[in-house]
Amino acid sequence: MNFHRKPITFVSNVTIHVQNLDQSIAFYQKVIGFTILEKTNTTAELTADGKTSILTLEQPVNVEPKQGRTTGLYHFAILLPTREDLANFVFHSINVGLPLASSDHLVSEALYFSDPDGNGIEVYRDRDPEGWTWQGDQVAMAVDPLDFEDLLKEGKKGAWQGLPQETVMGHIHLHVSEMENTKHFYEKGLGFETVCQFGDQALFISTGKYHHHIGLNTWNGVGAPKPSEKSVGLQSYTITYPTKEAVNHTIQNLEAIGASVKEEKGQVITRDPSGNKVILTY
Repeated sequence: MNFHRKPITFVSNVTIHVQNLDQSIAFYQKVIGFTILEKTNTTAELTADGKTSILTLEQPVNVEPKQGRTTGLYHFAILLPTREDLANFVFHSINVGLPLASSDHLVSEALYFSDPDGNGIEVYRDRDPEGWTWQGDQVAMAVDPLDFEDLLKEGKKGAWQGLPQETVMGHIHLHVSEMENTKHFYEKGLGFETVCQFGDQALFISTGKYHHHIGLNTWNGVGAPKPSEKSVGLQSYTITYPTKEAVNHTIQNLEAIGASVKEEKGQVITRDPSGNKVILTY
């Protein structure tokens, strides 16, 4: 099952602000294994397959350091094709001295770290969807310790050669200022379904019965303010719909719930109730 290809609706690109573009490019190339698709003085499009940009780095004029306790990026998550790839990445991270946090989420095995500016990153692999546990329309997820000993049996030292071509943007996880209006916006406006909810603190939503294309949490505090437009962190993220009709239908749904939608340079742009910028495409 491919949860990151049409007709599924999925997150296809994340654009983040960084303080020093060249320093960030070096990190994303050497440490994670992206290649550059396009580069200007202030932006870089990064790719795994040499064709599709899944991560965009942008250095705003008068960029400001990451602000704490705001809405915006918690992490973006890079999905590797196999468990062997994840194991090879662990060996590579030891080699380059990258400190990792980790978790077994039942549906996936995940590694966590940050870029030089403090932008949160997850690198993960999915377990076979046949083995995910569903109770009705809710998928079982947990935060269990990752079994590194078992994982590393799958890989080899020195085998990491950069991101495999099949790597995709697996999901994005956002800090939001509250949950009720947020849930309404993502479900009724953007058309996602809630597949896992932890009280009023965290929400995981998807299409096509994925464990989540988008995570949302209030861990930075209910009422958390949005960061400044020039702050390090999330600039925007892109949702790819199956068709132009699906985008038009989503625009109607967003307008029906009172969300703002505008077109800029041929892009359809909306913002969630916390001010996170979303680009809709097909």
